[in-house]
Amino acid sequence: MSTYTAKPKEIEREWFLVDATNQPVGRVACTVAQLLRGKHKPTFAYHLDVGDHVVVINADKVVLTGNKKDELIYWHTLHPQGLRSRSRGKMLETEPERLLTKAIWGMLPKHKLGRQMLKRAKVYRGSVHPHSGQNPKKVEVGA
Repeated sequence: MSTYTAKPKEIEREWFLVDATNQPVGRVACTVAQLLRGKHKPTFAYHLDVGDHVVVINADKVVLTGNKKDELIYWHTLHPQGLRSRSRGKMLETEPERLLTKAIWGMLPKHKLGRQMLKRAKVYRGSVHPHSGQNPKKVEVGA
């Protein structure tokens, strides 16, 4: 008996809609990462990209629990003295899409497949999105 592996032509991608209103950042990111990887499918394989498209709305209404609003996110511009930082609370106010995208990226594999999966995540600040033509299915966070 041989192990079944999905072929690229057999992979069917669906569209899912996640509402991030009053949900913790980590729970939203975890749910989205599982859908992007395809872990909810019986054809899941670690070496294949069998995940779906995910649309996240209301990213500006996501919740940071505990003292995470004051914690800093660091990055370097690759120039001399280029170390920069910004608090998560400030990032939530100015660019909530980027905050949620970074959290989702933190839960995906760090190689070519992970970058491919992240491209299928669409994060929007409000409740309006241009993907209504795909008829995305609603998914509850944490369920």
